[in-house]
Amino acid sequence: MSRIRDYLREREKQKGARERFETLIFRHRMSALFGILSIVLILAAAVIVLYIQWRNHVFTYYETISVVERESIGGTQDIRLGNAILTYSRDGAHCTDMRGNVLWNQTFEIQDILIDVCENVAILAAYNGRDVYVVSDSAILGSFTTNMPIRRVATSSGGYVAIVLADTSVTHYNIYTYEGNMVYEGSATMTGSGEPMVLSMSPDGKLWQISFIYLDAGVLKTNIAFYNLGDVGANKTDFRVGNYTYSDTLMPCVEFMNNQISFAVGDGRLVMYKGAQIPVEMVQFHYSEKVRSVFYNENYIGLVFFSDSENALYKMNVYNTEGEQVGTYYFNIEYTDLFFKDNYFVVYNDKECVVMTLDAVEKFNGTFDKSVKRMLPLNGAQRYLIVTGQSMETIQLK
Repeated sequence: MSRIRDYLREREKQKGARERFETLIFRHRMSALFGILSIVLILAAAVIVLYIQWRNHVFTYYETISVVERESIGGTQDIRLGNAILTYSRDGAHCTDMRGNVLWNQTFEIQDILIDVCENVAILAAYNGRDVYVVSDSAILGSFTTNMPIRRVATSSGGYVAIVLADTSVTHYNIYTYEGNMVYEGSATMTGSGEPMVLSMSPDGKLWQISFIYLDAGVLKTNIAFYNLGDVGANKTDFRVGNYTYSDTLMPCVEFMNNQISFAVGDGRLVMYKGAQIPVEMVQFHYSEKVRSVFYNENYIGLVFFSDSENALYKMNVYNTEGEQVGTYYFNIEYTDLFFKDNYFVVYNDKECVVMTLDAVEKFNGTFDKSVKRMLPLNGAQRYLIVTGQSMETIQLK
């Protein structure tokens, strides 16, 4: 009997020791967990503080990181083409990488140049002429001659270009490969479907849209037509998959932001469309002021107006791909260009530059040391390439 009592007492002792051991383990684990949570919270708080400081930080100058010399030729224009600089004039075009190396060179004689860019592909053509050149940031993709005078051009990065051609009484809008092989031919008359004002292609080349102007019983109207080169369009008359008519309105600007979102800008309204196969009208925005400029990228549209404030020259309404107005922003410099990057935009001229976030925080307001022809965003926070007549300089805002 005594052995049984000893055994029970011993078992109770072991049970108590095990419970105390488990309690110690639990406390140790909880202490470690609280320690880890404390570190995470401290790091999160530090990140938030650093982000707030960065968001509210105002850059006061820029530092030149590198300089590449370049030859200056009068009458040339510089634009970004993919990861390179496309320089063109009436006498020809060439492409230069960010280190100043010439990637290709094309000579031509074009008095009035038409140009359109989609990602890393550009089309150059002669207005009222017949010569067409398609290039990329690494090579000349093709050139060809049309059989009628050229009036409008558009390109995609997916292998196709669109060209509006003028005949005596009929206007043609054709789709070609980069090498000049025709894959679609359309035509219009002012008394029929209307006169094509402008056109645009989606980046993949599957969709394109045309803004037609026409008179209907004495009323001026615009028709925005969408075409699909794929299987969906093949089942439709003339490959046309959508028509949207707007009365008493000129819509002289149509563009694709990406393969699914496009827009049209005209007198008093911005219309956005959505759809990778059959675009449908997503939203309309109305305004009473005259649009001075339109800027866009794959994420945002900016409409610039003269300012309604005494403290600024211009204001810009910005819209995103969800069909929402992000905000209205004011700036006080005469501008030659404006571009979006991430969650901010840059507006500049040859001497001045303003960088503003879409939270309306002015990050930089300063001047250049040299006369700037073009400013381009680079990878990295607040790092840019500025192109002058004599150099290409990488700068970092400080």
